[in-house]
Amino acid sequence: MHIDRSRAALFAAAAVFTQMICLPIWAATDANNNRVVRVVHFEIDMRAEIAAGRFDASRDQVGVRGAAVPLSWAQTSAATPAADGRFAVTVSFERPMHGGQPLQYKFKVDRLGIGPDEGWEEGRNHIILLREPAQTVDRAFNSPHEPVTVERTGRIERIAPKPSKFVEPREVQVWLPPGYEREVMRRYPVLYLHDGQVMFDAEAAGAEWQLDETAQRLVFSRAVDPFIMVAVSNTNARMEDYTPSSMIMPAARTGLPKDQRMGGGAGKYANYLIKELKPAIDRLYRTQADAKHTAVGGSSLGGLVTMWLLLHHADVFGAGLVVSPSVWWDDQFIVRDAINTPLGIRLRPKLWLDIGAREGTEALSLARQLRDTLKRRGWEARTLSYREDPNGTHDEASWALRVEGMLRFLYGRDAVSTRAMNSNK
Repeated sequence: MHIDRSRAALFAAAAVFTQMICLPIWAATDANNNRVVRVVHFEIDMRAEIAAGRFDASRDQVGVRGAAVPLSWAQTSAATPAADGRFAVTVSFERPMHGGQPLQYKFKVDRLGIGPDEGWEEGRNHIILLREPAQTVDRAFNSPHEPVTVERTGRIERIAPKPSKFVEPREVQVWLPPGYEREVMRRYPVLYLHDGQVMFDAEAAGAEWQLDETAQRLVFSRAVDPFIMVAVSNTNARMEDYTPSSMIMPAARTGLPKDQRMGGGAGKYANYLIKELKPAIDRLYRTQADAKHTAVGGSSLGGLVTMWLLLHHADVFGAGLVVSPSVWWDDQFIVRDAINTPLGIRLRPKLWLDIGAREGTEALSLARQLRDTLKRRGWEARTLSYREDPNGTHDEASWALRVEGMLRFLYGRDAVSTRAMNSNK
């Protein structure tokens, strides 16, 4: 990948930036005369990295990756030298983040010979609220993280990690719908969610799905029937838990000294959900415990394990949210599994499948391949909702934008809204 690091490029970017901050937000445009919602000028201080020998400007490049177009988690927006040990890049955003959430981003060092999982700043993503027409982020590489505002809506109970015979202990959070305390004879369907720590607040990742806010609004407005959500946190064994097969992960990707076989623990994770967690939830809360009223969902590898659970445990999970799934895993194992798994004449689980068009051409193509395979295996309009988000990227803010459609598909009171979600099938 060629990245222009000339001073001319820096001066051109600075000129565009100066022009933009002089314009009112409703009139701001970039160099191509496209309307711009927000402009952020990133100043990256690499002096400490240079002094420690971790960065050499003669061989290394530094820049920013992030969650909103034109940033990407897959490719660096390169910074150019601004002064001794400092680098700069200006980014224009044409659409705001959903729900007023902050932009997630990280600085990253790239050099020939290191893998895609190397060179990142340490810890969770950094965040910035895109509130002003033009903003400047000026900080050192690996500087402390910004404080995260934790906003939670409705009644959410925490269940502390408990020992398991199958997986590492993990926290579980339970969101209860409006009216749960009042309607003491009523029982509720349940939605189990992987990566539970990003479902209700932004503390873990800097952004969230905003499921609590969206669910609260939809239940209050009677757009959906009330339901319970069970958010199951991941652990350091996330890749093991969420993959139904193992594969050789190349050292170039992992940064480990050599290639290593990883994954394949979905069966144990399923046992935890089915034999330990679900019975406990059914004892503690007024649930409708049958498969018809039990759904499961997640994104990325969480979408992969959701699809596998629907194929192999439809007697427990009668519906699922397969969000931006990692169909690439193990040479498209899940597509082969969907082809080869005996399904018989039983009703297919109700399934939401989606992908962001800006997650990459391969991810988009593989999601379509999975969709087509499911159709050949008997899923139809009333059981399969497929959606492509033209601006969707692989991050919590993009998934939050699609949450209302997901909940209407699972629990909506009118069939019209469900059919509308099938517009891209």
